[in-house]
Amino acid sequence: MMSKQSTLTAALATMLGATLGGLFLWRSIRTQKKKALKGPASAEPIQAQLEAEIIPSPEPPAPPQTQKLLRAQTLLEVPPVIVSSLEEWEALWPAFQKDLSVCPVLGLDCEWVSVKGKASAVSLLQLATFSGRCMLVRLLTFRDAQLPLPKALVGVLSDPRVLKVGVGCYEDGKRLTHDHGLSLSCTVDLRYLALRQRQAVLNNGLSLKSLAADLLNVTLDKSLELRCSDWEADVLTQEQMTYAAHDAQISIALFLHLLGLNKEPRLPTEGEAAFTQLASCCQGLVDVPFRGRYGGEGEEGERRRRSRKSTVDSPESGDQQVPDPRRNKRKPLGVGYSARKSPLYDNCFLHAPDGQPLCTCDKKKAKWYLEKGIGELVSEDPFVVRLLFEPSGRPDSQKDYYLTAKENLCVVCGKAESYIRKNIVPHEYRRHFPAEMKDHNSHDILLLCTSCHAASNVHDGILKQQLAEEHSAPQGCEEGIRLLEDADRRRVRSAARALLSASNGMPESRKEELLSVIQSFFCSGQQEVTQEMLQKAAALETRIFNESYVPHGLKVVQAYAEHGLRGLMELERCWRQHFLTSMQPRHLPPLWSVNHNHDKYLRKYGEDLQIQLN
Repeated sequence: MMSKQSTLTAALATMLGATLGGLFLWRSIRTQKKKALKGPASAEPIQAQLEAEIIPSPEPPAPPQTQKLLRAQTLLEVPPVIVSSLEEWEALWPAFQKDLSVCPVLGLDCEWVSVKGKASAVSLLQLATFSGRCMLVRLLTFRDAQLPLPKALVGVLSDPRVLKVGVGCYEDGKRLTHDHGLSLSCTVDLRYLALRQRQAVLNNGLSLKSLAADLLNVTLDKSLELRCSDWEADVLTQEQMTYAAHDAQISIALFLHLLGLNKEPRLPTEGEAAFTQLASCCQGLVDVPFRGRYGGEGEEGERRRRSRKSTVDSPESGDQQVPDPRRNKRKPLGVGYSARKSPLYDNCFLHAPDGQPLCTCDKKKAKWYLEKGIGELVSEDPFVVRLLFEPSGRPDSQKDYYLTAKENLCVVCGKAESYIRKNIVPHEYRRHFPAEMKDHNSHDILLLCTSCHAASNVHDGILKQQLAEEHSAPQGCEEGIRLLEDADRRRVRSAARALLSASNGMPESRKEELLSVIQSFFCSGQQEVTQEMLQKAAALETRIFNESYVPHGLKVVQAYAEHGLRGLMELERCWRQHFLTSMQPRHLPPLWSVNHNHDKYLRKYGEDLQIQLN
């Protein structure tokens, strides 16, 4: 007979088992319900969708706050339209303009005919907006009819505030320039964005077809028959139109997906703010030709072979073709450089009398305000000084570059020692800028380790040479150009020195010849050469000042200044973009930008500012 203790133990065990069994059963049922709600495993993955399922309406778009993004598959269903005349363009352009005012991005692609391996002029230009609207512009039709291309088309392609995205779009731009005189700027190659997204699974390579399949679960028709069809035909088939449109439409779908906007089905901002947000996600990738190592098979390989010739002569590609001097093991870089002995950034803060943050500064400057009695210490850590007078200017917003704390490390490789200051816009150009553009320019002074600094200087030499050739502004030792050697004065000095050192053993005929050289220079042959005159001639300065001398840096700045304030801003942007392209920095300070202060200059001084160069 069981004891009372055994009976109690058995009862507890039974109750515990029933409880655990119930929990297990409840969890199984709940899991099955979740699976049922998610749908079958073959459904399109959520991460591969540009969420929202609305179909574009012919009515004007809703306000940007409610403007939804289309799913990639739905976007491809929007039918394209052919543009062969100015009238057709004018009828369609307003709808495109509205789309660009909401999301300033164009998916872009080109088609052309190749005969026996030789590419003809670009015949078709495809442009698509985020809503799926797509225009197929028949460029050769305009040219054959001797019609000018629409001004709005020329403008939007060169507009630096509208991103153009695609696979090989930089190379397409070179072809458009060569074939039709069109300027394409602000391009972003989707392959760079895909490689930057390390979590993206890329199983099939980096062609547009592969990216669409791997990232969006979309299959593009890339049959040889369509790719190599007659794009110059009088009438394009429906299959040709669909094929061409899909390339541009899927490009913009991929762009929004790679920027993570598929996680939020609505566009977060509008207009200028939208461009700033989108461009900040592409920092270092704008107008950069793609230099990948993926195999050259299939569509991508064909595109690279077709465009290889057009990219060789591009200014930007020159940066990429220079071997990285940091990889030269036989000659270590930066050996002769003197690294800083103290940090550049102390990250002390100056505040206005009312407490508004003004900027960061070094501790020496902050203490100067305290010593002069025009500031008071607010905090030791961080070191904050509040000014006791109204400053001459205040930051436009609290998201200002000069308000951010900065790290003392190489912005390229992250090395935290042996660093040196780097002028992103070289001093030989910056020194000639007008005073309005030289105030508060520490944005263009960054820290690089000695090795990266030396490598950057090598790349800078390439761009300087390009500017020298473009603007007929030869480089070289400034002294050698500013001071010219005068051949007559040199001949007089040589004659005098010869007479002073070896006149005793010199033949009389030679002595008379040398004396006549000196006599004609000093006294036009009417006076005898004295000993004093000989001494003066022997010490004669043979170099004379070159009256027409203009330094390389000044001549380049003058060329850009011909286009006013915007021209000089473009020179700044050129050097900043060059640094991003050639060095690919991974540790830039927050809010560093190739367009830093440019909007501020235009607001403060206006485009008609009278440029006075130094």
